[in-house]
Amino acid sequence: MSIKEGTSKRIAKNTLLLYVRMLLLMVISLYTSRVVLKALGIEDFGIYNVVGGVVGMFAIISGSLSASITRFLNYEMGKGSTSNLNHIFCSSVTIQLILSVIVLIVAETIGLWFLNEKMTIPEDRLIATNWVYHLSIFTFIINLISVPYNAVIIAHERMSVFAYIGIFEGLSKLIIAFTISISPIDHLITYSILMCCIAIVVRLVYGRYCKSHFEECKFKLVFDNKQLKEMFAFAGWNFIGAIAGVLRDQGGNVILNLFCGPVINAAKGISSQVNNAVVGFVTNFTIALNPQITQSYSAGDRAYMQVLMYQGAKLAYCVLFILSLPIIINTPFILKLWLGNYPDYTVSFVRLTLLLSMWESIASPMSTGLLATGKIKWYQILVGGISLLNIPFSYFFLKLGFSPNIVLVVAIFLSQLALFLRLYFMRKLLGFNIKMFITQIYIRILIVSFLSASVSILVHKQMEPNFVGLIFTSTVCILITLLTIYVFGCNKTERNIVHVSLKKIKNKLL
Repeated sequence: MSIKEGTSKRIAKNTLLLYVRMLLLMVISLYTSRVVLKALGIEDFGIYNVVGGVVGMFAIISGSLSASITRFLNYEMGKGSTSNLNHIFCSSVTIQLILSVIVLIVAETIGLWFLNEKMTIPEDRLIATNWVYHLSIFTFIINLISVPYNAVIIAHERMSVFAYIGIFEGLSKLIIAFTISISPIDHLITYSILMCCIAIVVRLVYGRYCKSHFEECKFKLVFDNKQLKEMFAFAGWNFIGAIAGVLRDQGGNVILNLFCGPVINAAKGISSQVNNAVVGFVTNFTIALNPQITQSYSAGDRAYMQVLMYQGAKLAYCVLFILSLPIIINTPFILKLWLGNYPDYTVSFVRLTLLLSMWESIASPMSTGLLATGKIKWYQILVGGISLLNIPFSYFFLKLGFSPNIVLVVAIFLSQLALFLRLYFMRKLLGFNIKMFITQIYIRILIVSFLSASVSILVHKQMEPNFVGLIFTSTVCILITLLTIYVFGCNKTERNIVHVSLKKIKNKLL
């Protein structure tokens, strides 16, 4: 077996493990959301999503920092070097400690002032809201310090650990959902405390696992100025990029709160739940793919790196489109079946959020490739700057009286600008062919999307809004999408791969 064949099999195995985890978590998460919404009520659910969303917000930042640290670890692994891994790990933890102090100071001063003075929160819920906020900050600090440990697991491609611990986390959240309804204490405060406790337990388990299985995870304070400067510069620029992405999403939530109140935040929170469940499938694929992209760059195999990035971008979009299209078409019935009653704008928020995620899925392998170069200063400044434009544009349009949907419409438009800016940096830093990407990936997925959506919508209009109609239209959506992907989305080489794979499956079955 060749190295590349072994790599492909490892990616497939890791992806499968993560998908098993995701399927279980998706079912648990969606049911948990229903129980939590009923237990908290629409208003408190909205408060938690706009204020407690700090946890989710900073989780994105943590993920970005994890990607930064993983890059350094994978780079050393790609060179075949093991002696410097502990040094890199210790430097990473030191950086996280410094960032934690900075975040804590900002959050407990400027952030706390904004929460109590500017946010639209009912007066009788201010105490509970502050509980949510402080617990969210504390949870983030724990998560931030634990980032290097998670990065080590990803770098070593131990995806089974994520699968087992993730399932434990999901089941724990389900238990909490049932617990809050019988709690004698304020339900919102109870929910926040218990969610914080789960986060602490999970992080302690990850930390213990790493210390037991990986030699490099023995922490000691390291003040290697050269190493710290290089890693802090990289993590710092990546941090800026992550902050920009978070401010785009959570800043949009804050602006919606200022203009529309917490009920709209509840609708946004529900759309995020649906989106997270679906996007998790693509995230799992990219988690398995990312180490190979970085290690290919480190080993100097640019050709294989380009294949991984381009095919990864196409596959990520296609997988997400297959999953999202049935939901987009059947959104009202799915929400009614899932939640019963739901806030205004939930349907449009779900649809627009999924569209945004689909387009952003293309960028994930590109971002990993660009991070691998280490030259990310102007990339993060410019792409991050585009993301931040969502806040002033959304404020401007809402001030003019536009629908709350405008926040997501603006985000979709800006994501396309950011995509083409990433292509520019790919050509500049990696020498990749922009024309090839546009013709072989971008235009192909546009054709697939238009044809699949058009046929699926026509079929949907002929069906009654019931369970039978849901199953039938979803089946048609998936089949039509698979067909259009094969005919219009795949090139000759990719179609040959499909033929070989189908032949192998046929031989095994027969």
